Amino acid sequence: MTRKPLLLFAFPALMLLVLAAERTATFLLGSYPASPVMWQAWGELRPFSTMFWQQLDFYLGGSMMLDAAIILVASAACWMACYAKRPAGFFLANHAALLFAGLMIAGGSHSETASTIASFTAPHGFQYSLMIDFSFKNSLVLCLGLAACAYCHIAFLGEARQREEARAVRILALQRDL
Repeated sequence: MTRKPLLLFAFPALMLLVLAAERTATFLLGSYPASPVMWQAWGELRPFSTMFWQQLDFYLGGSMMLDAAIILVASAACWMACYAKRPAGFFLANHAALLFAGLMIAGGSHSETASTIASFTAPHGFQYSLMIDFSFKNSLVLCLGLAACAYCHIAFLGEARQREEARAVRILALQRDL
């Protein structure tokens, strides 16, 4: 199976598109604060990226232009990684996007109701909080991420198998020549 770089780029692009859409909705909400459509769009997109942008804005000063530059640089890096000859690039880009999606979902699941998160105590006294909301949107994003991860593994293993077969043919040819 040969890899298709556009399919490998699809899931990282989806994650970057969600981040860009949230920033765009935030910008438009500032321009049109009375629009219910803007509030609805922002409310749908905000839980996916709230913790990421809050941390980034805290450390970098909260510039929307800087946020757009970060998204553009990240998408260019993912695009180049998926089109690189070496398989480690697309492998890393897809897995980083999947981990980032999981962190966005875990960090933003109940960001608006943080005081109502239930705390549980394990038998040995270790406390933990149940924070992940497996709603339809979150489950869909995670399923898409797992499908992208599976495709990435299939492409990676297919290339490894092709390299192994080529190496075996060369070794056989060398043995026959000797």
